[in-house]
Amino acid sequence: MSSHAGTIDHHHDPSTSTGIPNKKLLMWAFLASDCMFFATLISTHLIYRLHPPAGGLDPKIVFSPELTSFSTFILLMSSLMMALAVTAIQKSNVKSCRWSLLATILFGMIFLGCQVYEFNHFVLEKKMTLSNSLLGTTFYTLTGTHGCHVAIGVIWLSLMYVRSFKPAPVAGQARAWFTKNLIHVVVLFALLLLSLKATLGLVHAIQVEPTLGIAFSHFLKAEYLALLGSLVTSGVLISFARDSGPVDFNERHAIDVEGMGLYWHFVDIVWIVIFTAVYLLEYLK
Repeated sequence: MSSHAGTIDHHHDPSTSTGIPNKKLLMWAFLASDCMFFATLISTHLIYRLHPPAGGLDPKIVFSPELTSFSTFILLMSSLMMALAVTAIQKSNVKSCRWSLLATILFGMIFLGCQVYEFNHFVLEKKMTLSNSLLGTTFYTLTGTHGCHVAIGVIWLSLMYVRSFKPAPVAGQARAWFTKNLIHVVVLFALLLLSLKATLGLVHAIQVEPTLGIAFSHFLKAEYLALLGSLVTSGVLISFARDSGPVDFNERHAIDVEGMGLYWHFVDIVWIVIFTAVYLLEYLK
């Protein structure tokens, strides 16, 4: 741990008039505005659901509570990993922070994969689109907006993960670090996209096949290229993650990870409200 770790206060900044770090204050202001935005979308959905048009789609027939419950659990687990990442960087434990960030990214991608599959299933199988029903309009607008927030969070987490490998300042190495980590970012995003494709294939196999054994066998046959690509990109990421000396990432950067954590926890809390208001309430009638 850095020798000055004990002198850093991650919650109070005496250099600001509020005593709160400017980065954290800015994030709270953004989240407050985003909270009002989501409140508007959720309220709109609830109001229209209280007065559904005649002949509209029945949500109980359209929705798949099992899949959504699973993705909700995954997103909640991602919040735990995000909290562990913040705690780790506050203690200047960079390695633990990286693993927690990677786990959060993975859970976020699984959630996005489930949501993409759900949207595709609703459009193709249930015939619910953005324009052919009021339920579809409010549902896709609300959950799609939340999905965009999760995707932005995954990108932010990925960039923070790569940022953690920036070496300690050495004259003449800035350009080399930029090139190497640009490739690092590209490989990480390639892995995320391949993982998303594999997740979609697995969810589809589980949904359509009668048993898990058959579903897994069908998944391996259909997605072997995505799995192979994931293995290759994972190997490249492991090579990038090899210890190459001291890095310019420690407890001084905890405020950046905390700000990202605030955003991620907000996204998770919003989803709990959406899951309750959009899905669960339909089964309490």
